[in-house]
Amino acid sequence: MEPSSNRRRLYQVWKGSNRFACGGRLIFGPDVGSIFLSMILITGPLIALCCQVIVKITKKDASGHTDLSGNNILGLPVLIVTVLLGIANLTFLLLTSSRDPGIVPRNSRPPEAEEVFDATSASTEWVNAASPHLRLPRTKDVIVNGYTVKVKYCDTCLLYRPPRTSHCSICNNCVQKFDHHCPWVGQCIGLRNYRFFYMFISTSTFLCFYVFVLSWLNIIKERSNHHNSILKSMSGEVLSLVLIVYTFIAVWFVGGLTVFHTYLMSTNQTTYENFRYRYDKKENPYNKGVLRNVKDVFFSKMPPSLNKFRSWVTEEMPEIVPITPHTAAAINNVATKEKLDLELGYKGGMAPNMPHILQGLDYSAIENNLNLKEREMDLPEPFVFSATPPRDNLESQESDEGCRKEQQSVSFQNHAMQ
Repeated sequence: MEPSSNRRRLYQVWKGSNRFACGGRLIFGPDVGSIFLSMILITGPLIALCCQVIVKITKKDASGHTDLSGNNILGLPVLIVTVLLGIANLTFLLLTSSRDPGIVPRNSRPPEAEEVFDATSASTEWVNAASPHLRLPRTKDVIVNGYTVKVKYCDTCLLYRPPRTSHCSICNNCVQKFDHHCPWVGQCIGLRNYRFFYMFISTSTFLCFYVFVLSWLNIIKERSNHHNSILKSMSGEVLSLVLIVYTFIAVWFVGGLTVFHTYLMSTNQTTYENFRYRYDKKENPYNKGVLRNVKDVFFSKMPPSLNKFRSWVTEEMPEIVPITPHTAAAINNVATKEKLDLELGYKGGMAPNMPHILQGLDYSAIENNLNLKEREMDLPEPFVFSATPPRDNLESQESDEGCRKEQQSVSFQNHAMQ
């Protein structure tokens, strides 16, 4: 059945910053272009090593025959293992970058929102201080493994974030078990792709050690062809020397990242929680022990995605709310209060240091008095004259006085003659 004109796929009207491919089957972050840089950094040294192995394998001995005895360190087994490790590493990279990390579907309306047009009810204890008609508490308490955990309200997704959920400012989504947004994979790291991310960085670390060791072994093996001199062997095997330097630098980044995430996994923490809450100084409500924590990451069932990106949805039309005299007066009241807040130096709410008892008062009367005083000051006040009038005014007053005296004199003479 042909869909109607106002129906589209969910990924086509998605409000996040994600990018989709293959008709919504693959979801990436807005910085998906960085994945190509990561691929180049991975495949570059591997291709160089494979080329070096092929040269060693096809190299002919003094008699003109190809040396297939396997005496070379860089032989056919090394080529096969290198290709397999490279494919595995790129697979983990794509699995991390192209799948839903655990995005929580956003609401179209606030949950159980009590919409009242009452400006006096706005308080810092309620969310969305710029819209006082939404009366929702900023946080709620939930019980997790016997511990009380606070969950926050998300103004963007219009929902209370589940425990361990945070809003990614780059992807503009709330993500379950949010760890961080990784620029190297162009995706958030969360509940549904953390295991692949860990496998990606761990295989990258292993590849660094693998190429580093093989390059050194090749230099040592070729030392016999350079009068047992390491320096001459290094100058003869320039590609191996370049790979040694490259992998030595790279292993400090991916190796340190692997060690750090091994610690986080063993203690059942995320990067966000480790930097924000510091569970070392207080009890971690999610820690189940090392074995169970590792089991949850690698051997637990992958939770399904909460979003069906290929499903048909109806585009929401902007809702037109009729304005009644009551709501119009209330909106004007809200606007007056926000204007007063701006004049006092704060936007969207009360001053942070204002006493709580003063935050619920109606300041519209004060605003009206201020406006009345401003209008009175603009009007000219009666019986008020300048103490030092301008010179032009003085001259005009003197001439007017002279004219009046002359008219009085003429009128007196005419009266006497009569």
